Amino acid sequence: MKKFTHIVLKNYRIVLVFIVLGTIANLYSIKQNFALETDLETYMPKSHPAFVFSDKAEEQFDIRDAILIAVSDSSGIYNESTFKKIKALTKAIQKLVVVENKDDVLSLYTADNIRGEDAGLEIEPFFKRIPKTDLQFKQIAQNVRSNEMVYKRLVSEDEKSTLIFTKIKGNSFSEELYEEILTLANSYKGDGLEVYVAGQPIVEGTMAILMPKDMKKMFPLVLLLIFVVLFVVLKSFKASVISMLVVILSSIWTFGLMLGLGIPIYAPSSLIPVMLIAIGVADAIHMFSHLQLQNKVHKNWSNEDLIVNMNTEMFSPVLMTSVTTAVGFLSLLSSDIIPIKYFAAFTAFGVIMAMVFSFVLIPAALKLLGIPKNKATAKSTDTAFSIKSKRLALKLVAHKKTVFATTLLILLFFGFGMSKVWINSSFLARFPDSNPLVTTDAFVNEHFLGTTTINVILESDESGKFKEAEVLNLLADLATDVVEQNENVGGSISLVDFIKRMNKVLNEDREEYYTIPDNSDLIAQYLLLYEMSGGSDKLWEVVSEDFNTANLQIQLKSDNSKSLNATLNSVELYRSKFEDLGITLNFAGSGYKVLVFNDLILQGQIRSLLYSFLIVVVLLTLMFRSIKLGFIATIPIFITTVISFGVLGWLNIPLETTTALISSIAIGIGIDYAVHFIDRYKIEALKHENKSIAIQETMAHSGRAISFNAIVVVIGFLVLTLSAFKPNIALGALISLNMFTSFIATITIMFIVLYASNLFFKKLN
Repeated sequence: MKKFTHIVLKNYRIVLVFIVLGTIANLYSIKQNFALETDLETYMPKSHPAFVFSDKAEEQFDIRDAILIAVSDSSGIYNESTFKKIKALTKAIQKLVVVENKDDVLSLYTADNIRGEDAGLEIEPFFKRIPKTDLQFKQIAQNVRSNEMVYKRLVSEDEKSTLIFTKIKGNSFSEELYEEILTLANSYKGDGLEVYVAGQPIVEGTMAILMPKDMKKMFPLVLLLIFVVLFVVLKSFKASVISMLVVILSSIWTFGLMLGLGIPIYAPSSLIPVMLIAIGVADAIHMFSHLQLQNKVHKNWSNEDLIVNMNTEMFSPVLMTSVTTAVGFLSLLSSDIIPIKYFAAFTAFGVIMAMVFSFVLIPAALKLLGIPKNKATAKSTDTAFSIKSKRLALKLVAHKKTVFATTLLILLFFGFGMSKVWINSSFLARFPDSNPLVTTDAFVNEHFLGTTTINVILESDESGKFKEAEVLNLLADLATDVVEQNENVGGSISLVDFIKRMNKVLNEDREEYYTIPDNSDLIAQYLLLYEMSGGSDKLWEVVSEDFNTANLQIQLKSDNSKSLNATLNSVELYRSKFEDLGITLNFAGSGYKVLVFNDLILQGQIRSLLYSFLIVVVLLTLMFRSIKLGFIATIPIFITTVISFGVLGWLNIPLETTTALISSIAIGIGIDYAVHFIDRYKIEALKHENKSIAIQETMAHSGRAISFNAIVVVIGFLVLTLSAFKPNIALGALISLNMFTSFIATITIMFIVLYASNLFFKKLN
């Protein structure tokens, strides 16, 4: 490393020019190839059986999540002014580019009203022209109340709100579309009329858009605060600027490569700069901290001697921490989710680039700008810190039993908290309660059947199976039980609803006939009559044309995992009953896919968590040439993981994609403190051959650097808790918690175990 550093110092101008040119090239790559991928469908593994089946079912039954526009009139919707707006808004939405055909927009103006006449069935909209008299409005209101397929589904029970369902083309949601629909909806507000926009496409699409956008706003604040804290702890403007350059340049080169390879920025990728701050700043802090201490001790050394010593002595720990951190990220490659694989690979690349810039940019910059001077105040502060650090080391050794006992109690407490952790796939839960999306979704869920859907797909090899009374009655029982057993299930729609409606209206609208006929031939006649009467294609959204496959669409008032899983469990109780009739049961739709998607992410995190531990132990064992040291070094990250998950459990914070990712990543980042501490302990042990002196000097040297590192990262990332987006709040809080926990665990319990292990001193005892 000495030879390499001398070469860098000798050719520092060429090195700096190369870095500048490389940075310009990567900035150009970012500008030319910048692409943001917000479509969550692209995140899902298409080869997974659940997604393969769901995609097939979605195509067969035209299953697409709808954008829901609720029109609410405080005086009631049955008046001329409101009906004019319902009609005009429906027509305006039908003209949107993302709407494939007019039938994809369902409202009171377009919905089928199935009625019985002397000649049979009559199917027509609830109104074509705007009614002029109260009597006409009362008739429409009565038609709606008596139509179970519309009442509470399209019109609220209090009759003050109505919904417009809009299916859009696949993969067509964008920020521009959201703004266009919002502007269109808001243009109809006024005179007591409110318009709300909700639905899964809105929630999922907005989340994917807002996460990187919010990070873009928060990132400069994090950089600014970390710079300020760096300046306070390092007491050098020069050192702080160079440290920040390491972080910024590693981010630019990472994104330049990623975008240059044609890979867009996914939501997880927006976390890369934040990750690189924690890593790049750590490398720089340790190097500058070492430089300052050596500058104080070796006053007769030249600047070049100090820089060479810094690179040489810090090479091993910085290399080890960078490799273990990169491996921590690369363990995420075990995930089934493509964006997470990209996140893992390019963050690992960024970690290595941060290491390279630390060894190249810092020496070259110091050669150009000069070494930061040790100020008088800095000397007195360092002396006081050194004295306190040495006292702390001796106190910890003197009270090692207390440290062990306290650590055990903490692990038991937070270990029990881990049992309370629950998983949540909800996208809506990631927005603050005050966000318009949350309030709008709450309004729609309160007044209608729900904004989240799960599709139950029932298949038989027998054509016409779903014309049989026995099968339809079982389907009706399933639909009823799911609603009754789950408070968050608002209702459902299936072939059963069509049959019941036709049976009722063809029997003088008598309520007792709102049931499935016992005669399968009669059911077949009803369905034929429906087709002959000009019924819309809505029937083919719930059953296949050969009637061997049915689609039960369940609507939920919540998209959280507890509600979704409870609903799936209720459906599963009927699996064997359908199998007895020769019918297989499967699931499809966005609600189900999101649940599977999140399960895959979490399974991947569990795997990567285990891989990280194992690989880090192996790497550290090889690096330190001691399996005992390999396990000792993992003590802080083990404690950090237990406390991190324990906090989630005790505070009832659900485990979701962001929190799961950070918990896994914490292993790679949190190991840094342990590596630096052990490496310094080894150096001091060989230098002094006295355990008491070695532990004091280690605490004074590495304890100083890792405390600086912890302060900078913890305070810097707490800025993210001011974000307007919950995943970023979780990110800031978890990184801060993990870094603080790793720091405390390193200088306490790991320090005691290292001291008690008697490593490096066997020959002296």
